[in-house]
Amino acid sequence: MESLAERISKRDERALAKAISLVENDAEGKLELLKDIHPMTGRAHYIGLTGSPGAGKSSLVNRLITYLRKLDLTVGVVAVDPTSPFSGGALLGDRVRMAEHFTDPGVFIRSMGTRGSLGGLSRTSKETVRLMDAFGFDVILIETVGVGQSELDIMKIADSIAVLLNPGSGDVVQVFKAGIMEIADMFIVNKADLSGVPKLLAELESMLDIVKHDADWRPPIVKTVSVKNQGIDEVWERLTEHIQYMKESGERDRRRKTSLEREVIEVVHAEMMKRLVEKEEQNNKSWVEDVKNGSIDPYSAAVRLLDDYYGEKVDKG
Repeated sequence: MESLAERISKRDERALAKAISLVENDAEGKLELLKDIHPMTGRAHYIGLTGSPGAGKSSLVNRLITYLRKLDLTVGVVAVDPTSPFSGGALLGDRVRMAEHFTDPGVFIRSMGTRGSLGGLSRTSKETVRLMDAFGFDVILIETVGVGQSELDIMKIADSIAVLLNPGSGDVVQVFKAGIMEIADMFIVNKADLSGVPKLLAELESMLDIVKHDADWRPPIVKTVSVKNQGIDEVWERLTEHIQYMKESGERDRRRKTSLEREVIEVVHAEMMKRLVEKEEQNNKSWVEDVKNGSIDPYSAAVRLLDDYYGEKVDKG
């Protein structure tokens, strides 16, 4: 019987869907699968689209998919939605906006929840991107949750990052303070048929004169009206220029090296936490009552947990 990795390499869409569900549920065999598909990754270009809620990310992604398909490029989409802190579920609204592409064999769309990630992109979202890459998509679009100022995780995986803004969406200086603007490789001013566009463009150009960016790449600013399908061709033209720049400058390799380093640490952290929690469940969390009645403080309890886990004293410094 063929393994999931083998079926993915043969572009079996059902195998891809099953593999994504496997990593989402942190099922047994997940790490083995990711290990098997890793040699098949590295061919797709990862494009992140981020910005505040209501900026029109989903509508723009929908139009961009149509444009890329006309160029005969295959497209994978990871659309991240907010996760309910109560049910753990997510309202997968992107499925509604991109419904017209569901029957296209050259497009695969997966909506996912943030699952508690404060940076807008969960670990499983990044693993899903790897699976889509192994499947053989030419372009993978990653639409983040739209949490605004804390949404910086996209820089940990995307090769090119586009930040969407709207005229009248607030003071650009305030957004720059958060750092989200500094991760942009290009800016898209969506809903550019509204008033206030000249002011927003002037503020962006002014801030780009101040904020540090690559010496040979100044983030371009593109105006779009996604609901009218305007400006999409220029978006792709500028992204293509950035893709070429990334390859020629070696920046793409540097970013991917950094992403892989972070990924290794994330996997180690997650697996250690998982094993530690499992062990404490077996021990019935004997430290809980001690912390509750005040016989031990939370910090000493944490050190004791680590001592028990490693079987040796942990340096408290």
